[in-house]
Amino acid sequence: MKHAVRIALGAVLALLLAACGGGGEGSTDEVRIAAIFSGPTTDADYNALGLQALQAAEEAGAETTYSESVPVPDVERALQEYVSAGYNVIWTHGSQFYDATAKIARENPEVNFIAEFDGEPEGQPDNVWVIDRNFHTVFYPIGVLAAHLTETGKVGYLGGLSLPFSYSEVHAIEQAIEDSGKDVTLNPVWSGDFNDTVKAQQLASQLLNSDNDVIVTSLNLGVVGAFQAVTSEEPGSAWITVKYTDKSSNGPDHYAATALYDFTDPLTSILESIQNGETKGHYVIGFGQGATVAVGDNVPEDVKAAVEEAVQGISDGTITVELDQSEVQ
Repeated sequence: MKHAVRIALGAVLALLLAACGGGGEGSTDEVRIAAIFSGPTTDADYNALGLQALQAAEEAGAETTYSESVPVPDVERALQEYVSAGYNVIWTHGSQFYDATAKIARENPEVNFIAEFDGEPEGQPDNVWVIDRNFHTVFYPIGVLAAHLTETGKVGYLGGLSLPFSYSEVHAIEQAIEDSGKDVTLNPVWSGDFNDTVKAQQLASQLLNSDNDVIVTSLNLGVVGAFQAVTSEEPGSAWITVKYTDKSSNGPDHYAATALYDFTDPLTSILESIQNGETKGHYVIGFGQGATVAVGDNVPEDVKAAVEEAVQGISDGTITVELDQSEVQ
């Protein structure tokens, strides 16, 4: 069904691009999209999802290009180069790029920019669309899963950098645990690097040695190390959740769930809005809009039901997940 939805959205975008490109080659209305990615597009993770979205736009008729593994200090230069090259839509994939994107957008009001943020930014320029990644909302059902799945009453959270979005994930899990009424303790740690597999394995092992039998990860390539630690335990005695893409093949007997993300639908929707003259907006990723929680086959049915109930509650508004980006003490 998801594949069919993407085809439908792609068809809509193709019609819009065709209409806007009606002026012929070189038309000022021709959609030329440049993307800036924070890491390698071969990571089978966050940046790969960004590339998939960009490729969908290309298949629909847009001219596309991208830069990958761009560090924050270099993003202004990359943005300026794409402006100078005549790209009329520039997308920065990563909330760490927001400030630079907003700055360059203010200096180039004739260009449309798409930036990412966790929440709704103040002073958003009139030519910037924001993709709100809304991580905290999606991590609430993950917290519900952990609260119902743990046998020891101890859950570990393993993040990369201790950033505001990561704090919001921890607080959302804490809210889910509290709402569940379970006597469960959450123990968060950070490796200092989303891609350090060695450090992730070490910290995951420490969490397991401290009786945390569910490890919630918020990592990129570092999750491979976390899997190595968890899969050294007996099946059923230790579980792991992952983020962005399905990584269950790393340890199917220990895999609990994925906070799945998709940037194709958000990008398609925003490009459609831009072509309709809406140069500023706030697209919130959520269930049915770029986010899904996929639960592993080995997870008990009662735990799956609790997760489904949480997702439904968030979707229908009966559950409100607080956005709390305060530092975790």
